[in-house]
Amino acid sequence: QRKNPFSNNDRLASKPAHTHRGDPTYGRPPEGSRTEQRGRDAHSHVGREVEELCLIIRRTGEVGEDGHVRVTFGQLFETYVTISNKVVGILLRARKHGLVHFEGEMLWQGKDDDVVITLL
Repeated sequence: QRKNPFSNNDRLASKPAHTHRGDPTYGRPPEGSRTEQRGRDAHSHVGREVEELCLIIRRTGEVGEDGHVRVTFGQLFETYVTISNKVVGILLRARKHGLVHFEGEMLWQGKDDDVVITLL
């Protein structure tokens, strides 16, 4: 459609044909697009869920001798699952940002109920 002289879709005509690796816009939606806005909204939503998870850990956990709050995965799962069914994904995101620490790659309900999660 970009090359079609009879197409009057200005949105297609104004888009660049291709971006390449190394280009700052590579793999990113066009600025000001609804796709870009949805991405920003999703990012802030996940950020709020991570904050809420940390608050729940602080509220339900116990403070250790080093001052860090700890809670077992089983206890956290039972508390948080009523709020969101994405507790493991949110925990992984929180660990990626250095907010929590726990052993293992993934946590599984039942099997990993005794794994300690530390709020950093």
